Amino acid sequence: MLRKIIKIDEEKCIGCGLCAKACHEGAIEMIDGKAKLTREDYCDGLGDCLPACPTNAITFEEREAPAYNEAAVLAAKQAKSGGTLPCGCPGTNAKAIKREAAPTYSAPVTSQLQQWPVQIKLVPVNAPYFDNANLLVAADCTAFAYGNFHNEFIRNHVTLIGCPKLDEGDYAEKLTQIIANNNIKSVTIARMEVPCCGGIENAVKRALQASGKFIPWRVVTISTDGRIIE
Repeated sequence: MLRKIIKIDEEKCIGCGLCAKACHEGAIEMIDGKAKLTREDYCDGLGDCLPACPTNAITFEEREAPAYNEAAVLAAKQAKSGGTLPCGCPGTNAKAIKREAAPTYSAPVTSQLQQWPVQIKLVPVNAPYFDNANLLVAADCTAFAYGNFHNEFIRNHVTLIGCPKLDEGDYAEKLTQIIANNNIKSVTIARMEVPCCGGIENAVKRALQASGKFIPWRVVTISTDGRIIE
């Protein structure tokens, strides 16, 4: 089938192994000091490995390749760990989060949202609110995981949200148009610690590169129990 898959430039590869560690599906292995895509059917095409590579030796290409085989990835993980996972994505592991009891009464929290819509798939490419804007591109779980998200992240930002695990297609093309066609001051990427969120981080990075603009940007990673860890 024709699909998006990673491509490794062996001449640029320095053999650091960071991409292999970042690939939670186990599609990449280190062979003779170089990173190799050894299992095309293990590559989900989300590109968690791209941000990890210090030499930009990994890119995407669209070509004939076996379909992503989540069942095979799961089986390989189970064989390696000796345990069981609910599916091939560590981000779906179920866990309970214990919290201290909150006060019965508290002051209402005011929304800091400055525009609508917020979904990347729905937002227009050009809009007045993009002029001189600080752009926040967030994985949609972040606002639920981090309690003060509105005040610390959405405030004074134009907010775009999405989930690379559930949404079809690639955000990079639309984000490129937004950044290239508007006066964007800065970009903040808010993502969860789970591997699939690497897709939204990578899409923004590629959009920034493709726009041809030099814009300050940062990545903030939030843990599943609601802490900022990067």
